[in-house]
Amino acid sequence: MKWLASYLIRISMAMPTLLLLITWIAVAFAGWQMAQLGKNFLPEFDEGSIQINVTLPPGSSLDASNQVAGLIDQKLQDMQKTEKNPDGAILHFVRRTGRAEMDEHASPVNAGEYILSMNPESHHEREEMLKKLLDELGEEVPGVDLEIEQPLAHLISHMVSGVYAQIAIKIHGDNLDVLQQLSEQVKSTVQNIDGITPPVIEPIRQTEELHIQLRTDDLAFHGVTRAYVATVLQTALQGEVVSQVLEGQRRFDLLVRLEEDYRTDYANLGRLRIDLPDERGQIELRELADIGPGTGPNAVNRENARRRMVIRANTQDRDLASAVTEIQRRVDSQVNLPEGYFIEYGGQFESQQRATRTIAVLAAVSVIGMFVVLMILFPSVRIVLQLLNALPTAFIGGVLALVLTNQSLTVASLVGFISLGGIAVRNGILLVTHYFHLMKEEGEDFSKEMILRGSLERLAPVLMTALTAGMGLLPLVLGGQEPGREILYPVATVILGGLVTSTFCEFLIHPGIFWRFSGKDALALARQGDSNDHIIP
Repeated sequence: MKWLASYLIRISMAMPTLLLLITWIAVAFAGWQMAQLGKNFLPEFDEGSIQINVTLPPGSSLDASNQVAGLIDQKLQDMQKTEKNPDGAILHFVRRTGRAEMDEHASPVNAGEYILSMNPESHHEREEMLKKLLDELGEEVPGVDLEIEQPLAHLISHMVSGVYAQIAIKIHGDNLDVLQQLSEQVKSTVQNIDGITPPVIEPIRQTEELHIQLRTDDLAFHGVTRAYVATVLQTALQGEVVSQVLEGQRRFDLLVRLEEDYRTDYANLGRLRIDLPDERGQIELRELADIGPGTGPNAVNRENARRRMVIRANTQDRDLASAVTEIQRRVDSQVNLPEGYFIEYGGQFESQQRATRTIAVLAAVSVIGMFVVLMILFPSVRIVLQLLNALPTAFIGGVLALVLTNQSLTVASLVGFISLGGIAVRNGILLVTHYFHLMKEEGEDFSKEMILRGSLERLAPVLMTALTAGMGLLPLVLGGQEPGREILYPVATVILGGLVTSTFCEFLIHPGIFWRFSGKDALALARQGDSNDHIIP
């Protein structure tokens, strides 16, 4: 290996300027390749399970949900692993329709979800199964909104943006009808974009209601307040817990309210009698309020004190950043927003942009910190810049590793680039400090022979540094497609690829740079150190 490295070192010292120029051309090419990479918030997970969210129109009954679920159940059973179908993609599945009022995420019975456990022995790929389920179930139950992803991906999306989707197009405004019209317009604009699942509008609709509008003049005439009438109505229709009934160790709430026949007799609700204050008798509700049918939203969602409606979508065989960029371009050109209405793009896309900016700032701070520390150790700008030149050589390998393994740029891979920078610069320090040692401690002159000797003597330590890290990361790279390694796979890929190029350039680039650009500064510092050593206090 020393025999091979000696040729690289001699080539490096023979044409240092040309090699440095080629290096930076390669850095520019790697930067261009990095710009072409897809961008996602996190790598795609292979959880071995799939979640299907089923949303019927608002107000749908439990019977309607069960009818739709029956169609879906039959389709899933056809894909289930059995003795007759050993290659079935699904092991088993479970359905939940609605969530109770006390649940952390309460939802009505028109919303349900399936959790499918996939057959690991099946020959179906994860992306293939997601697409197949979306296409076939969409044909089986038309008119029903379906969202198909993996459980952890759903939870991450909800955690970072409050929406169970990778892409959330949030329309803010005041009028719910206008928000509904704009949502339909945005949905029709983006639904034909390649690489995204069919968009789903937040299930907010105008539903029939019974409106009780209190008349201010009549309330004042009879001396009652709105709060008092509202309390009576709430007790009559919804009920009020006034005590508890004990039966052995069990407790039951004692609820006071109207009987079922009277609670649902809306035509005669106006005859409900209300006690007047100061024992002045009773009065019927219709003498205080206008009672009649009306409409209202089944839900009102707000964000930052503004009403908002969300169009949700997920990516499919496409990276997140390019999909959102095309969505933004189409919406900006085809959707005209009234005054006071605006659109925000959330979901994992928003988190990806925020995380990228944060990591970029931290990377810049890291480089500045490395520069300051190296200046303390080697008070020469040329020497420090030579050491920091290891960063672009490592960058080349990290990007090429992502390209060769067909990965997108994620938060995990960006973290890998930062970790890689420290390892690459450390190898450069091993070389330069040995050059100093030879000139200062062993009296070597600044010459090509000294650089050749110092580089070869540091071959083993540099390779040990790279090989120990590389051998530890290699299993993660080779087995990166296995479930559970999705986060570590891009980190290991970037570091391993960068180590290969930076270690190779350690002997092809750095000796020449030291000989041509920074060696004289190192010689001056070494001689300065020798003169300081001979000073007698």
